[in-house]
Amino acid sequence: MIQRLTLTARLTFLYTLVSAAVLLGLGVLVAWSTHLHFIDLDRDYLLDKVHLIERIVDETPEPTELSTKLDELLDSHHGLFISLTRGDEQLFGPGRITFPAELAKRSAADQPMDWADGGRPLRGMSTELSAAQMPGGVTSPGQSMRLTLALDTQHHTHFMQMLRQQLAIYVVLATLLSGLLGWWAARSGLAPLRTMKERALRVTAHKLDERMPIDAVPVEMAELANSLNTMLERLQQDFAKLMEFSSDIAHELRTPISNLLTQTQVSLSQHRDPDTYRDILAANAEELQRLARMVSDMLFLAKTDHGIQLPNREHVALEDEVTSLVDFYDAVAEDKELRLRVLGAGTVVGDRLMIRRAISNLLSNALRYAHPRTDVELTVEHHRDGTNLCVTNTGDPIDAVDLPRLFDRFYRVDKARTHPSSDGAGLGLAITKAIMLAHGGSASVTSATGTTRFCLQFPGPQGPR
Repeated sequence: MIQRLTLTARLTFLYTLVSAAVLLGLGVLVAWSTHLHFIDLDRDYLLDKVHLIERIVDETPEPTELSTKLDELLDSHHGLFISLTRGDEQLFGPGRITFPAELAKRSAADQPMDWADGGRPLRGMSTELSAAQMPGGVTSPGQSMRLTLALDTQHHTHFMQMLRQQLAIYVVLATLLSGLLGWWAARSGLAPLRTMKERALRVTAHKLDERMPIDAVPVEMAELANSLNTMLERLQQDFAKLMEFSSDIAHELRTPISNLLTQTQVSLSQHRDPDTYRDILAANAEELQRLARMVSDMLFLAKTDHGIQLPNREHVALEDEVTSLVDFYDAVAEDKELRLRVLGAGTVVGDRLMIRRAISNLLSNALRYAHPRTDVELTVEHHRDGTNLCVTNTGDPIDAVDLPRLFDRFYRVDKARTHPSSDGAGLGLAITKAIMLAHGGSASVTSATGTTRFCLQFPGPQGPR
């Protein structure tokens, strides 16, 4: 039931419950302490009367005179009852109350005994008076007297009833007041949360710049507000990337689809010979292959967003993979009058096909943008913290503003989004970065004075754990 209440109601309920328990315990403590105090007062009062009666008995040898003095004592002490016996003989004791038999078994040093007689609350004690200390007449040698006293505690009982009623009323009123104050304190204390809630409600897909107040909230909530702000910052960045990604996808898919549609419509507009249809189908097949590669690349990147496991983990000699790729791209390099150079050696742990794809992306990119009659170097450097593979080419420098975004999806430095010698979709470097992240490494780029250098940083010799 309490789980369905608001946080303010929960705090108010718990605070009221704790206040009620504390106040109730305090009320019980006050009532019980008052009760014990009355017992101590009555005990001292009865002991004082025991000493007084002992002195009267010592000073009065005649039973008749003793009775008279005891009557006078009772007349001056309202609510006091006395019983004086000698053996089975009752020397004094008006029959207004009945003393319980077990009272005679209690010592005067004990706490007084409580009982009720005819609805009247009584408290009394009993003690034995030694005959050796008394003159003759009242007792005989070897005899003793038993003195039993009782005190009417009606006034105490009435006071305790009034005290319990007043304490009960106080506990109820104080509990209600504590609950009201607890509700006010909880509502005031949770005001920053309501402010954060209002800020969160204003966050929409088109308004992600709202942030939680940090300076205006208590220290305990500042960490929560900071975490929410960090989350909103990530969401804003990811949403911006998603919007850009969606726009890039639409742009990249529009061109091949438009080409396919235009060529198909033109071919259907009039009858053509088989060779013409064959050429149109071949052109369409090239566009479809480009679309298939793009979809495959986007699917790979979508998988990397959720984390991918390496299909195979093995020791890969980078110099062997680089040499194999250099042989594959040698014809392309000759056409552009480029020289390929391989330097260094090193071994890493990872998936051979994924590593080859990352290197191939960098090498094809270097061949595409390198100036004719220049060198393209592939350097493998092994050091204590890991292994680096760098591809360096000489060409047009890349603006420093574009460098941080080169590994973004569909991003191209040339604003026209196309390159005369490229049919790519701008996903190669993004795939390279994703492959390196899957291997626990990273990818970086530098460009200055016409020299562009892409590097793959692999972790230590044992590879990622």
